[in-house]
Amino acid sequence: MSINWLFLIIGGLCETAFATSLGKIHQSTGKEMWLWIIVFIVFVSSSMILLFKAMGGEKAIPVGTAYAVWGAIGAVGTVIVGIFAFHEPVTFWRMFFLTTLIISVVGLQISSSH
Repeated sequence: MSINWLFLIIGGLCETAFATSLGKIHQSTGKEMWLWIIVFIVFVSSSMILLFKAMGGEKAIPVGTAYAVWGAIGAVGTVIVGIFAFHEPVTFWRMFFLTTLIISVVGLQISSSH
């Protein structure tokens, strides 16, 4: 695994963190809300910087692949956090479409590497 893929994976996890912080912002008030706003700013900035770094350099990941993988990591992570932290529903169709998202991104990566 190249450093670019590591940047991309960590960036996707940062996307999960910034999306989660948005949910926490809506659940809080006062100083706690401002703390979550700062967390949001830190993670959204980190996520974008890492996505940018993943698409550059000697082993650059193509923009279409990088964005799809980054977005999928963030989406899957956010759904998982939503289920456990925000008690969002676990339904057959949610899990079905989450699985198809994962399969699609893996397929995109496999087809992009040939």
